[in-house]
Amino acid sequence: MRRKTNKKRIPLTRALLHLPKKINRELDDLENDVDFEMPKLYHKRRRVIKKIHSQQQLLFAKGEKPKNRIVSIHKDYLRPIVRGKEIKSIEFGAKVNKLQIDVINFIQKISFDNFNEGTQFKNTIYKAQGLSKTRVKIAGADAIYATNKNRVFATNKQIQTDFKPKGKPSKHHKQQKQLKILITKERASRLEGSFGKEKEHYHLNKIKAKTKATEILWIFFGGPHC
Repeated sequence: MRRKTNKKRIPLTRALLHLPKKINRELDDLENDVDFEMPKLYHKRRRVIKKIHSQQQLLFAKGEKPKNRIVSIHKDYLRPIVRGKEIKSIEFGAKVNKLQIDVINFIQKISFDNFNEGTQFKNTIYKAQGLSKTRVKIAGADAIYATNKNRVFATNKQIQTDFKPKGKPSKHHKQQKQLKILITKERASRLEGSFGKEKEHYHLNKIKAKTKATEILWIFFGGPHC
């Protein structure tokens, strides 16, 4: 049966979870008996496997998705990130909040855990001002950044954005619309285009690094700077 019923699946899952428990117990006894020290990588893998087993047991017993769920024994720092795309609904790898100044890309935040980029708008503006030593007057950003909090911040700092306007149109709504179109066009052609360039030409879509530090270094070599 390819798709097993709950009646068949539950006892099978329970048996499969019990099997690694027995294997871990045997390996613990074996480690106590041997005289030589096992490599550090071996102990790290054992810890990761035990943690995965405890997470799977929690998921089976209570039906709760464990926090920081491990999806790879080799790369225990990877987390599934829901993208909502048609081709790939879930992706694995680093998530980056990037800013661009005069066609030069900078990474404002990088994390293997999922995070909301919209909360980084204020920090991104301050990062841009710190790098350029100039007050930001115009900023283009995706729709996810157009929160009320970010709108208030941009208004108080007199920053022109391409956020979709709310409420009644102002006296200068025609001029503001033209400016928003220009900002969006520049952002779409330069910033969004740089993602594809970095993935295809700098092979950020085929990162073969084996450690977290090397993977982050590969990403920085791929185009953006810190």
